[in-house]
Amino acid sequence: MSKVEINKSVTNFSLPGTGGTEFSLSNFLGKTVVLYFYPRDSTPGCTNEGIDFTNLYGDFQKKNVEIFGISRDSINSHEKFKKKYSFPFELLSDSEEVACALFDVIKMKNMYGKQVQGIERSTFLIDPEGILIKEWRGLKVPGHADEVLSSIS
Repeated sequence: MSKVEINKSVTNFSLPGTGGTEFSLSNFLGKTVVLYFYPRDSTPGCTNEGIDFTNLYGDFQKKNVEIFGISRDSINSHEKFKKKYSFPFELLSDSEEVACALFDVIKMKNMYGKQVQGIERSTFLIDPEGILIKEWRGLKVPGHADEVLSSIS
């Protein structure tokens, strides 16, 4: 599977999601899709990012946009995280790193002085035809959800 490129069609992929859903990108043709990759459920930055997208969810919906959060955590972990913070969108489990590889978000990171592989916080905007139109990599959480929303016409 080749990696995503701006202004190119995104290869279809499927992942299990919260609420017993099975996400398949091809099911969302006709809608704009925001995929945000985050390192781990229930950590401060990831929690704040989810809350920020939740607070703007109605505005995204008015623009016909679907939001999905993706990490390598299990569905069980995602269900608890989603319930605790009442996220209105589904969280997708990429334990096999299928989407992580496609979007090239696995990076070497320093964790307590050790080098580990982890998800680099990244967001991707896919248009209704399935074309990747914008990406944010290595981003900071404050103001990010607003920036994504304002980039959608």
